[in-house]
Amino acid sequence: MASLRQVVFNQSLTSNSMKPTVLAILIGVVAIGGTIWYSGRSTVAPVADAGNVSVTDGKQVIEIGVKGGYSPKVSTAKANMPTVLRMTTNGTFDCSSGVTIPSLGIRQTLPPSGNTDIEVPAQKAGTTLDGVCVMGMYNFAVNFK
Repeated sequence: MASLRQVVFNQSLTSNSMKPTVLAILIGVVAIGGTIWYSGRSTVAPVADAGNVSVTDGKQVIEIGVKGGYSPKVSTAKANMPTVLRMTTNGTFDCSSGVTIPSLGIRQTLPPSGNTDIEVPAQKAGTTLDGVCVMGMYNFAVNFK
């Protein structure tokens, strides 16, 4: 018959050997949940006209604020018209200051404060121009109609 000391010792071995397994499962659940939550955040949902598009000297200017992301996230612009993306920074030191537009091969580093104009050729109706920060954390879209 086992002594009380042996029973307690055997139970502590069993519970200690389960701790790494439980910890690994917990870390896995948190990592998977975080990935699902983060990937759901990065989608761009359509919104009403943001009022950030104007026409000057035959070009449309789309103004996008840059700091901790892009604002507005979705803009609607006219198709078949030369376009300028005016990226405005104000004390921006995060990854959104490095903007890429993969479909046009554009990669631009923005200054911490000021306006940077990015020329975009005329786009066909139905085209969506997607922009993203250099780390892929923040994005914006311009729908051409």
